[in-house]
Amino acid sequence: MTHVRISPHYPQSNGKIERWHQSLKRECIRPGTPLSVDDARRIVAGYVEHYNKVRLHSAIGYIAPRDKLEGRDKEIFAERDRKLDHAREQRRVRRHADPGKDPATTPGQYDKLKPPSETETGSAGKQLVEG
Repeated sequence: MTHVRISPHYPQSNGKIERWHQSLKRECIRPGTPLSVDDARRIVAGYVEHYNKVRLHSAIGYIAPRDKLEGRDKEIFAERDRKLDHAREQRRVRRHADPGKDPATTPGQYDKLKPPSETETGSAGKQLVEG
């Protein structure tokens, strides 16, 4: 691995580290407010641990980097799919068991709604084009 220097004051050339700095400041330094250098080191060390082992990252499918690195991502995705399938099946069973209790399938649920008055919608519906 080689060290490469980027252009000064040009964060676009080093987006990943700039994004890390943004997260570090927003989620660690500002809320933690270190009072000394040692305090800052302790706070940042705890955040790095959290960032790599607990925090979910959208770019890798909402799993922690450690899970991805150790190959647990496929297992996690399979478990999520299993839970989603189970929830869908439970909803299907509830709908077919008693359709009258499911608000999404209750006939006439919108029959009692009144059209909004002018005060609720404003006068946008009643504007005339003059010309």
